[in-house]
Amino acid sequence: MAQPRVVVIGAGLVACALADELTERGWTDVTVLGGGDRPDTPGLVFRTDADRTLTEFAKYTVAKCSGLTLDGRWCFNPVGSLELATTPERLVDLKRRRGWATSWGVRGFLRAPHECADLHPLLDETRVLGGFHVPGDGLLHAGHAAEAQARRAAGRGAKFLDDDVVAIDRAGGRVTGVVTASGRLRADVVVSCAGAGALVGLAVPHLPLPHRYARTSPLAELAGHNDDHAQAGKPVLRHHDRALYVREHVDRLGVGALDVDSDEFDAAWEAAAALLPALRDAKAETVSTVTLPGTPDGLPLLGEHPDLEGFWVAEAVRDEHSAGVARELARWLVDGQPALAVHGCDLARFDRVSVRGRRFAEVHEIVHPLDPREALLRSSPFAERQTGLGAHFLPSGGWARPQWYQANADLPGVSARTGWAARHWSPIGSAEALAARERVAMFDLTAGPRLAVTGPGALPFLQAMTTGDLAGPPGSVTRTLLLSEDGGVRGQVTVARLGDERFHVGATGRADFDWLRRHLPGDGAVQLHETTPGTCCVGVWGPHADDVLPELSTTDCSAEETYVDDVPVVALRLSTVGVPGWELHATADVGRRLWDTLRARGIVAAGHQAYTSLRLAAGVRVPGVDVTTEHDPYEAGLGSAVRLDKGYFLGRDALAGRSEATVGRRLTRLRVDGVVLGKEPVYVEGRAAGYVTSGDESVAYAWLPVEYSVPGTRVEIEYFGTRVPGRVT
Repeated sequence: MAQPRVVVIGAGLVACALADELTERGWTDVTVLGGGDRPDTPGLVFRTDADRTLTEFAKYTVAKCSGLTLDGRWCFNPVGSLELATTPERLVDLKRRRGWATSWGVRGFLRAPHECADLHPLLDETRVLGGFHVPGDGLLHAGHAAEAQARRAAGRGAKFLDDDVVAIDRAGGRVTGVVTASGRLRADVVVSCAGAGALVGLAVPHLPLPHRYARTSPLAELAGHNDDHAQAGKPVLRHHDRALYVREHVDRLGVGALDVDSDEFDAAWEAAAALLPALRDAKAETVSTVTLPGTPDGLPLLGEHPDLEGFWVAEAVRDEHSAGVARELARWLVDGQPALAVHGCDLARFDRVSVRGRRFAEVHEIVHPLDPREALLRSSPFAERQTGLGAHFLPSGGWARPQWYQANADLPGVSARTGWAARHWSPIGSAEALAARERVAMFDLTAGPRLAVTGPGALPFLQAMTTGDLAGPPGSVTRTLLLSEDGGVRGQVTVARLGDERFHVGATGRADFDWLRRHLPGDGAVQLHETTPGTCCVGVWGPHADDVLPELSTTDCSAEETYVDDVPVVALRLSTVGVPGWELHATADVGRRLWDTLRARGIVAAGHQAYTSLRLAAGVRVPGVDVTTEHDPYEAGLGSAVRLDKGYFLGRDALAGRSEATVGRRLTRLRVDGVVLGKEPVYVEGRAAGYVTSGDESVAYAWLPVEYSVPGTRVEIEYFGTRVPGRVT
């Protein structure tokens, strides 16, 4: 079989790394197009991030570039990093960051002020409350690393041409080549690493982050400390509270300030001089503007064009993630799928509405997991009624989703929280959860994506795409999984069969729609449409749900097209919160009428905080949060959703020989003596053994080796530097 012809657009660090990774895997018909000088970037590498995948990207970049040289010159210098706290709030946050590092396998240490000064003697320790030191971080020389990887790729057959792409050739819905200033190149795969999406009508949501970078005059304090080869020996400093970083350039310092203009840079310089007195008499000999790549959520953009087969994107990638991103994209192209969970970086994660109004979550901010990072651009038909109940809204995919309702302040509840766990939380939400457990409550589920799958090929298509058996009669409902080819969990969906050729699909996220769309048969026998914008959904759950909706069927896992009073609904008898009830789906034009009808029956309105508490207590896993493509159903405790006896489905072959008895790790339920929120490290017998995926008051879920997943096993969870006791249940 002939090798695919690959054209990579852009000759920067990511493109060179991709050429290296592809040719190493045997794809040697690779042409990299682009020219000019590669930009001179500060080259900072910080591996610790709230996102595990970004940390894995950076870990691989460090590991790979540590072994690279260019004519005897280094590509990576492991001087370490030192993040500084000058406020009590930042000092607390550094404890959280150390927890992330431990969870993701990065060695880091909290340091006292005098230890910070020992690590970087230019620091004024009286200005510092503490620091977070990661010895394995450092400096990446992007130019050296790009050239070193380009040479390796060229040695295996890759070509590098100084030519610009002016058009993309296509035919029959797939890419066929590129047009350059010098002529045409045939291609089976085109990868844009340099903003070529516009050539094929792809709106790539870039949000570049400009910053100012200055190099000082020579400093007497650095004279003789660094040679021209090493350039630096002290850790890279990061001063989050002023969005500053500082690195050495032999006998000079480089000072960078994020998102400031020339007028604001003087204040940033003064802040740096307060930490480093040696800067007070120094001058900024050169000041430049450097633009860092960014997106609305701060993650890279990876994946294939939704409507043009063979056109791929690897953009908005920071230098520290370059080799890691290139490796995953090479795996994706050569093997058909990445090894890491890259759903958070998927090009398809944005839509036109959710992108607008969002902002880049800067790495220097203290960001709570629930802090709003997108605008409230979508509202359900219930919004006016919810506002009247004093709803506290937070965004979800651009939707205004209630967290709790002030009108429920008089409900019996629980005591208030303090500190970090109290942000975007209210005891009212706990009272709403209690109302659902003991009586009945209604939840706005409109933000969840809803799909319609129809046509004569609908059933065979869904049978092939999901793990459950959907061949039941009209009126049946199935909770089932979407798997990758290697058996990893991509998503969990609810499929209701409304007719012989008509199915309703409740999805987890937008990526589920894209996954199904990419696998549609080409014969037109299946139609797939997203119905979310024109519909709404209410969950009515609780032990008294049957009493307030006596007209609905109580047969579990059933669907019926019926009425609640005079409101037409599709009622699905299922629950994701551990108490019985229904999902009621209706068209948006009758949504407010449905809300009013339910409220008139005395049903308490409850928010997403209550929903999360209930679903955790019920053991419901959330794909992308608790389980990813790196986990199979048996590891995740979702084996009951797999019907191997039904015949072929995507991922079935990979599950052969696997079972709950063969797993090496498990998503494990923990009983916790306190509150945890997710991403905290879990210790067993004093050693880090896993990490929390999600948590709440007294309960958490964590990935642990199977030997530690036995009920009764004692654990500790590091929450902001404090060990919280827990046990496996």
